[in-house]
Amino acid sequence: MEEVTVAVPGIALNVLLTGPADGTPVLLVHGNCSSADFWRPLLRHLPPTLRIVAPDLRGYGRSETAPVDATRGLRDFADDVAALLDEPDLFPALAPGGAVTVAAHSMGCGVAMHLLIDHPGRVSSLLLEAPLSPYGFGGTRDLEGTPTSPDFAGTGGGTGNPDFVRRIAEGDRGAEGPTSPLTVLRTAYVADPASLGEDEQLLLDTVLSTAIGDDNYPGDSKPSENWPGMAPGDRGVLNTMAPNHFNVADDLVAVAVKPPITWVRGDRDAIVSDTSFFDLAYLGSLGAVPGWPGAEACPPQPMVSQTRAVLDRYAAAGGAYRELVLENCGHSPHVERPAEVAAELLKLV
Repeated sequence: MEEVTVAVPGIALNVLLTGPADGTPVLLVHGNCSSADFWRPLLRHLPPTLRIVAPDLRGYGRSETAPVDATRGLRDFADDVAALLDEPDLFPALAPGGAVTVAAHSMGCGVAMHLLIDHPGRVSSLLLEAPLSPYGFGGTRDLEGTPTSPDFAGTGGGTGNPDFVRRIAEGDRGAEGPTSPLTVLRTAYVADPASLGEDEQLLLDTVLSTAIGDDNYPGDSKPSENWPGMAPGDRGVLNTMAPNHFNVADDLVAVAVKPPITWVRGDRDAIVSDTSFFDLAYLGSLGAVPGWPGAEACPPQPMVSQTRAVLDRYAAAGGAYRELVLENCGHSPHVERPAEVAAELLKLV
């Protein structure tokens, strides 16, 4: 696998590149607190005939760090990725304006949704792995994405665990306590920590590559009179997914060019779930966050059910999708079950 630096407007991205120049083009978009190296367990199961491009998003891996304007949702990342499609050294066989297969993980799925919406015709097929809801992360109560409070309290930069953030900044590689990056990798990214295998330290490297600060991860926040006392800010990564900044449901349904979508998820996903351990409303219902005002005022976000409802609308509007649920699998199916995810991806190329 080759590693190259590509200049896109305003930033230089590190890109992993493999496959022949005339190979079928595939773009891989990683998620939050990871990098392109997080795809390596999957890459071993893909044939050498594919032309695979896997960038480190800004502020991750070995790409440059640049501010993230959360008021644009995930579009800062999506614009960076879109610029790569027109780089002839990356996709030499791709005709101008041509389309590629896109596979994305977690937050990266939101980047891919923006890519599809803003650049119709550039995505030939789409694999969404453990995607955040098209209504964003947290702060909505029903299948239509209705906000639980006017200021979307309980979402955005203020929801990042301060000790986890500190330990990333310090490069902590230990396993002491539930907020160490290694413990989070073992308990939240996968259902079975043994599935990390010999890749564990490499995957930990991707978590620790995350740029820390108000302009990156986790982002800033604002005080709120609503539980739990904070609302999303306008800078940084977690705010890009707050539902006031990221709500692409209607745009996704209305997109003119509707590529086929495969949605892959694990049935034990701790992060993206209707009972997510990263949703403060769900944690409040368990008594883990004090003062929860109750299910009527602040119910947990039905993340998976929202995604299914939006994709049903996508299909009714002329698109097509299929949902694949992997049993005893967590948030990273391509790490835990790489052969199965590779098989699904190959059906799309």
